[in-house]
Amino acid sequence: MNRTEKEELVAEMREMFANSSTVVVSHYSGLTVAQLEELRGKMREAGASFKVTKNRLTKLALADSKFEGLVDILSGPTAIAFSEDAVAAAKATVEFAKKNDKLVILGGAMDETALDVDGVKALASMPSLDELRGKLVGVLQAPAQKLAAVTQAPAGQLARVFGAYGSSEA
Repeated sequence: MNRTEKEELVAEMREMFANSSTVVVSHYSGLTVAQLEELRGKMREAGASFKVTKNRLTKLALADSKFEGLVDILSGPTAIAFSEDAVAAAKATVEFAKKNDKLVILGGAMDETALDVDGVKALASMPSLDELRGKLVGVLQAPAQKLAAVTQAPAGQLARVFGAYGSSEA
């Protein structure tokens, strides 16, 4: 890789970090190509991305970014999971690491906050943005459903009274 390609890669990674809200760093040593592809697929499904990186170039890209604190854990065969959704990258990485012990989570960051392994696992246990949106829609719909039931109840009661009155006369 020549100097221009390296500079382009660093610029691309800087943009990636600027657009991400969460980054998870892990060791991938021992994973096969098929396993890496499976992990990338799971990341895409979750709305995240997974990239094997060169530590030296990644450190250059992290300089003066909100994830600058990750520089210290970049050693060995590292890969980075990142997403705009605060939970997606952590959730997909932790779920894959549970099934495959060769993926070792080193730490991560959510915006300017550095996370250790336990912090990444705690973040992964939180509901995703889509799950939160679903819950919010459910909460917003519940009062409307209750209002409709309350407004229909008097009419239903009146109909039962008239029905009972009509059947008693017959």
